[in-house]
Amino acid sequence: MSLPYLPFTRPSIDEATIAAVGDVLRSGWITSGPKVREFEQKLSEMFGGRPVRVLNSATGGMEIAMALAGVGPGDEVITTPLSWVCTGNVVLRAGGRPVFVDIEADTRNIDLKLAEAAITPRTRAIMPVDIAGLPVDRDRLNALAKRHQIRVVEDAAQSMGANWGGRLIGSFGDLVSISFHANKNITTSEGGCLVLNDAAEARQCELHRLQGVERFPDGNMDATLAGGKYNLTDVAACIGLGQLPHLQQFTMRRRQLAARYFECLDRSLGCTLPIADMQQSNWHMFQVLLPEGMVRGDFIAAMHAVGIGIGVHYPAMHLFTLYRELGFREGQFPLAERVGRSIVTLPLFPAMQDSDVERVCEAMSAVLRVPARRAV
Repeated sequence: MSLPYLPFTRPSIDEATIAAVGDVLRSGWITSGPKVREFEQKLSEMFGGRPVRVLNSATGGMEIAMALAGVGPGDEVITTPLSWVCTGNVVLRAGGRPVFVDIEADTRNIDLKLAEAAITPRTRAIMPVDIAGLPVDRDRLNALAKRHQIRVVEDAAQSMGANWGGRLIGSFGDLVSISFHANKNITTSEGGCLVLNDAAEARQCELHRLQGVERFPDGNMDATLAGGKYNLTDVAACIGLGQLPHLQQFTMRRRQLAARYFECLDRSLGCTLPIADMQQSNWHMFQVLLPEGMVRGDFIAAMHAVGIGIGVHYPAMHLFTLYRELGFREGQFPLAERVGRSIVTLPLFPAMQDSDVERVCEAMSAVLRVPARRAV
């Protein structure tokens, strides 16, 4: 009998949350309302009382953060090419220019030494990315920003439940955008939040997320800025409220599964494994680099053929057509390019069993030992 298909990720949503969503649907109030306010309050409590505004995506959070940081035409934002393309796109949409610097070979996160060397008088902000939920060094990051008087927009899309030195990501720092997409550590199906510094920024975020409109008790309204439409629905917020109590449990289970991968993966296969951080990373993803010469498409197809899903997160974005047209080219960021062409995301989600990890590792051993699947 064949084993069931094992996807690279799957959300864990309990029956109580499903029932609560039904209650919201029956209530007649399904767009932004009381559940959104409750979700924001719970998140604020989790992040030490900082103001939090929920949005329809972490991308929306970063777009608003660009506005709050004052990024506009002629401004530069330093970031990493190894991320989902939204990280660069939000800078372009603000009228700025992303300035990419290479990554660290071990963490796969932005190299802060290179980032500091890239600062110019036009630099408005730095936007680090916590790849796979492994935090960028927040001490060095925030010290760098303070020295150069630039804003920090944390692309913490993958960081929910991760910490730096015991401090939860989002509970400190500058502007922090977190994702609740379906493949994240907790989900609202689609959605995200922006953690802000004070009430004034929170109010500006509210205006940006819903057309810049201010409403008054007498029924009148005004539009004070050209906002967008980034609001989260009560349906989505209800899912988030059901997910939040499970965050610590989910994080611990992810760490256990990651530890099992380290125990089971055959090092002789030639894969490059991630840093084994079991204290700070939330293990949003378990990613390995395939051996040089292995054709990634062949590996993905072979694993799929035995019922195992594999993800790719992420190609180096500066090699996309959009960024090549801006003058970026192959060879500029060799570490990010090496990772981008070889990285694969293995299955990891809280409902997995240890035996699922063992199954993945056994399949990888079989696939990677077939010479015909290697590039010539």
